[in-house]
Amino acid sequence: MNSNYQNIIENAYNLSNSLENKGKLATYIPELANVDPSKFGVHMTKVDGTHFGMGDHLEKFSIQSIAKVLSLALAYKIVGEKLWERVDVEPSGTKFDSLLLLENYRGIPRNPFINSGAIVICDILISNLDNASIDFLEFVRDLSGIPDLTYSDQIADSEKATGYRNVALCNFIKSFGNIKNEPNEVLDFYFDMCSIEMTCQQLSYTFGFLANGGRQLVDGQKIISKSKSKRINSLMLTCGFYDESGEFAFKVGLPGKSGVGGGIVALYPHNYTIAVWSPKLNPSGNSFKGMKLLEEVTTHSELSIF
Repeated sequence: MNSNYQNIIENAYNLSNSLENKGKLATYIPELANVDPSKFGVHMTKVDGTHFGMGDHLEKFSIQSIAKVLSLALAYKIVGEKLWERVDVEPSGTKFDSLLLLENYRGIPRNPFINSGAIVICDILISNLDNASIDFLEFVRDLSGIPDLTYSDQIADSEKATGYRNVALCNFIKSFGNIKNEPNEVLDFYFDMCSIEMTCQQLSYTFGFLANGGRQLVDGQKIISKSKSKRINSLMLTCGFYDESGEFAFKVGLPGKSGVGGGIVALYPHNYTIAVWSPKLNPSGNSFKGMKLLEEVTTHSELSIF
């Protein structure tokens, strides 16, 4: 790891860690309300395989919506451009669990990263795989190099118990004919997908294929085409942070994706991936300290895509 990168990350970590943490835990998912709010970790993995981390970067956390990028990659790999007949590629400008725009667009979600879009992606995977839940897990195990990776029953059950808006979204989309399978089956898979836990180190490595033209870092194995990788990165830049995506592009300038577990993963194509975790969220549902740290890293490294 270039020592310059290490210095930039150390300085960004220390500066962000010294700030008053104004965020709040995602208490609407009971299991996430139990997380220690002071946790803070960051890990960078370069495409040459060198890596470096600080703080709680080796502690597992719930990646939540970050998993939506991985389910999109698998669905896009399987069905190709037909995918975009079922889900759009536009920023939503509304909350991640909003029903408003689904009425206007006749059940076509604005993008794959808001909850409604990810639910449609889950439906597509169920229709195209023998066992979507198992096959998706195998796909993520392959990407992450974690052979025993599994879903967290505790977190999935916690979300199922309180996921009324997601139930409403799935049924509403079903009423327009854009969910083909039984809503209960789709939702079970969706809640499982969001329950995956990883460390910052594992997460930054897992997303390496998107910084590496669709190929895995360890052996160059092709996961998706260069063109598909570019398009997923574009979507992360414009839609990866709910209704704060424009702000993230403006301040950080990298494709990325957040989750309400407090994790964020971002990447600079052909260069590095970086994962950060701090559980307290800002009003848009993104990690308060994580956003600050990434802004510091790209400001001082001058390594963003702009």
